[in-house]
Amino acid sequence: MRTATLFVSLTCLFIPLGALAQTASQPVPIPVKVVIVTTFEVGNDTGDKPGEFQYWVEREHLDRVLPFPGGVHDLRTNADGSILGIVTGMTIGPAASSIMALGLDPRFDLSHAYWLLAGIAGVDPNVASVGSAAWAKWIVTDIRQEMDPREAPSDWPYGVFAIGALRAGEPPDPTRTWGTEPRAYALNAALADWAFNLTKEIPLQIPIIATPEVAAFRATYTGFPNAQRPPFVLQGDILASDSYWHGVILNHWAEDWVRIHTRNQGRFVMTAMEDSGIAEALTRLDHMHRADFRRFLALRTASNYSTQAPGHSAAESITAPYIGGIPALESAYRVGSPIVHTIIDHWDLYRDRVPGD
Repeated sequence: MRTATLFVSLTCLFIPLGALAQTASQPVPIPVKVVIVTTFEVGNDTGDKPGEFQYWVEREHLDRVLPFPGGVHDLRTNADGSILGIVTGMTIGPAASSIMALGLDPRFDLSHAYWLLAGIAGVDPNVASVGSAAWAKWIVTDIRQEMDPREAPSDWPYGVFAIGALRAGEPPDPTRTWGTEPRAYALNAALADWAFNLTKEIPLQIPIIATPEVAAFRATYTGFPNAQRPPFVLQGDILASDSYWHGVILNHWAEDWVRIHTRNQGRFVMTAMEDSGIAEALTRLDHMHRADFRRFLALRTASNYSTQAPGHSAAESITAPYIGGIPALESAYRVGSPIVHTIIDHWDLYRDRVPGD
């Protein structure tokens, strides 16, 4: 009996020691400083027609390729792992799933990481021009009720209205909603201000962005002085939708929608897809202490307008080629990269203190 008791005692002693040895053999998570979030790539990551990822890979030397079974595209890092790049996949669901998979990946320590969404978008011609870059303080999703506008009441401006509202253009009644909150994600305004102030003077009127073709395209937006301006850096908010909408009527809806759901604090500037999914995933990862939502920056750059030019139809405009695609990709890197470099160069300050705090 004494021998059996001794055997059990020794076994209980050795199990924790074995577990400790196994834990010690596991690799230490890579302490990431900045995550570059892009949504698509065209072809290869280098050396061909670029998508949102390619300029970051080539210019930041994201040469280390890491398989990413939980996503849609391999991850990439620079040599020391301080910069991590991800392609989330397009539309809200894939983007949210990819960010959740990354946030739960044990290979990375993302507890102090900054997240920079750098993607192209459609821009409201009332506010800015193709090639321009906007830092957002709000991301608004388009969870909604909708009817064909031909069946909407004649005094409605469009056929889209908020869940909980009784007519288009009105805010929802909180007692009539379906539990679909949040409809708007408030980003860290102080961090967005910091990023804007650091980049607002970056020249975007350069040959690769302000090509003669793009300049001629901007000139067709007669009566829209901001659409005709050379590209510039501004602050403005994002409407995220899985619907690739277009046209003057829906642009009116988008302007109203962002205003309503941010309680008059936001201004619609960029229309995109993935942003609300990314924001939702980072919100949940923040609750799990896997990420810090306060460190999320959203930068969208204009590849096209969200409405047709005067004298053209919406159908003609939405099917036209993307004249501003390359300029928008260039703007995303030119405006986003100084933020990345500033954070990394001053990591001793920004590791534990978010700019603007």
